[in-house]
Amino acid sequence: MADKTLRTFCRFCHASCAMLVDVEGDKVTAVRGDPDNPLFNGYTCVKGRQMPEMHNLPERHLRPLVRKDGQRGGEFVETSTAEALKLVAAKIKETIAQYGPHSVALYCGTNAFQNSAVLGTSYALAEAIGTRNYYTSVTVDQPAKVFTTARYGQWMGGGNNFEESDVVMFVGNNPLVSHYTPGGGVPPFSPSRRLRDAKARGLKVIVADPRQSDTGNLADLYLQVKPGEDPALLGGMLHVIIKEGLYDRNFVSAYVDGFDELAEAVKDFTPELAGERAGISADDVVAAARMFAKAAKGRVVTGTGPEMAGRGVLTEYLVTALNIVCARFNQAGDKVANPMVFMPFAAGPKKAQVAPPMPMFGEGFAQSRIRGIGKLGQEMPCPVLADEILTPGEGQIKVLISIGGNPEIAFPNQRKVRKALETLDMFVQVDPYMSASAKRADVILAPSMCLEREDINNVSQPFCEEPYAHYAEAMVPAPGDTMDEYEMLWWIAKHLGLELKLPGGHCSMDAVPDKMTMLDLVSHGCLVRPSEARAASNASATPGGAVYYPDKHAVIEPADPDAANRFQLGAGSMPAAFAGYAEARPEADGFDFRLISRRSKHRYNSNGHISEFLKKKMPTNPAYFNPEDLAELGVEDGAVIEIASRVASIHAVASASDKVRRGVISMSHAWGNDDAGKDDVMSVGSSTNRLIDDEDDADPITGMVLQSAIPVRVVAA
Repeated sequence: MADKTLRTFCRFCHASCAMLVDVEGDKVTAVRGDPDNPLFNGYTCVKGRQMPEMHNLPERHLRPLVRKDGQRGGEFVETSTAEALKLVAAKIKETIAQYGPHSVALYCGTNAFQNSAVLGTSYALAEAIGTRNYYTSVTVDQPAKVFTTARYGQWMGGGNNFEESDVVMFVGNNPLVSHYTPGGGVPPFSPSRRLRDAKARGLKVIVADPRQSDTGNLADLYLQVKPGEDPALLGGMLHVIIKEGLYDRNFVSAYVDGFDELAEAVKDFTPELAGERAGISADDVVAAARMFAKAAKGRVVTGTGPEMAGRGVLTEYLVTALNIVCARFNQAGDKVANPMVFMPFAAGPKKAQVAPPMPMFGEGFAQSRIRGIGKLGQEMPCPVLADEILTPGEGQIKVLISIGGNPEIAFPNQRKVRKALETLDMFVQVDPYMSASAKRADVILAPSMCLEREDINNVSQPFCEEPYAHYAEAMVPAPGDTMDEYEMLWWIAKHLGLELKLPGGHCSMDAVPDKMTMLDLVSHGCLVRPSEARAASNASATPGGAVYYPDKHAVIEPADPDAANRFQLGAGSMPAAFAGYAEARPEADGFDFRLISRRSKHRYNSNGHISEFLKKKMPTNPAYFNPEDLAELGVEDGAVIEIASRVASIHAVASASDKVRRGVISMSHAWGNDDAGKDDVMSVGSSTNRLIDDEDDADPITGMVLQSAIPVRVVAA
């Protein structure tokens, strides 16, 4: 029997599911969905329900670990958090004095996004140090949709939302499992039920994916495209829409430049050519175009797979073009699709017009020393990080702090990343467990975990179609000598004699600000301050639960009389880029399969491998094949195989699935904890990142390299 039951939200992934938490003494004993929450209605996923186990594991780090006598590769010994932070700060100070500020780097991984104060605080520390080397996991898998689409134009009123759409098209996106979809796709709040309810009211669903995913099972039109050939389908759809006059002529005339260049680029890319290239029928290309364009409202959205498949910028451009020419935007008098209570930029004007240009890369942005790649917004692309460590010269990274991430597993070219981590003068990993990356560290800092700290649901705000805010209190005290990551960053700044400048101003460096104060500073300018949301929640009928702010739900205003900005579909020579793609033809290369990424119900990137329950559910990273391919290879279902790319090989367990297109192998990205060989692959699983050459076919803007649709072959195990 629990001593008490409290309300909070999950921080395993971006969905922020509302939860009830049972507490006995200072221990969390169980979690479940909160049935009183009107957004989730009691929904949680299997991963989130393992929170108590992961908080209470015996192998969890409750004190920092440092190498004995500072010897690289020496055994770890425990120390206090205070001493560990002094050690880290002293090394940073020494390194900056000898090599300059760019010798220090910070990386925020997926879990850092779940701590609502970390991104703001870590960026403030990077700015205070003066380093250009600030990285986040956004540039591991989806930089194009975040940083390159802004150059084509942004509609100040936002796009059509899911609940009011007549059609939605998912390109390589499986939100029923990933709990992630860009605006306009199904929100990650009990997504299966939401999608089924929407279909019941008449929503049409188009899914393009080399494997028939959970979302594909519910599609009205499922298109099993070849891996990496999404531009063919999208270009073919644009050809049909323009040729048949299905685009919004009034909207294009009023708001779009570059339409003629786009029309010329797709003019000869007929449904027959598109279908041949994409591996589907011409009739399906036409059907998809008509189903999407003839609907009154809707969106095309993508997942991480298409961006990782080698043509991310082109794919995102074509998706943007489809949404623009079909006018998939809310108009004057409509409510804003995503009010985003805790997002400062959401408080700006909402008008039925195109926003002023907002460059996110290029001239004026700091440049990496590697391959001429520059910053994307505020961050440097992750694919250059290993080379920035390994390449001698001015600006070489000597110290790296990794928060909430697992770069050895998540980054492309695992062996190079491992070498880079082992080359650093100091590698600091903030990690509650001994992950693959933690094993390379000189200092492991022990963080408090999500149910032991305060947070706001800012990471899920872009998915909320109503003004929904949730302030989470700490459910139990943080055990041992653990510390919230934002406090660690504050102490490092304090020891360096630096100030942290946040959107709300400089935070006090006399004493560590409490979490609520820090969240108010980080979220300055948002619709409702976190401290106000906390007070409103505690005063409500469901203390600790979410709060709605209907009076904050903005209505889109008419355009300014002198509004002159227009969408730029010719920006970046993208029509010419598509024309070049259309003229090229894939060549046989001796690698007969394409290995694509997938999401799992039981893991979230490299998260979840520590849970005994989740390991029992999915102990390895299966390689899913079409049964006909396995038969042709002479491989039995469940056999251990070796998969080789041009640069490396991994072992995997073959698994037959008629949901996978022939010629495709489907495996989870960023899996596992260590190298898995033939003997232990059944219980460990392999990371596909070992198969990647991080310098081959790198995108010149985002640095993204081929991490899905990887050319591979199957060899004897």
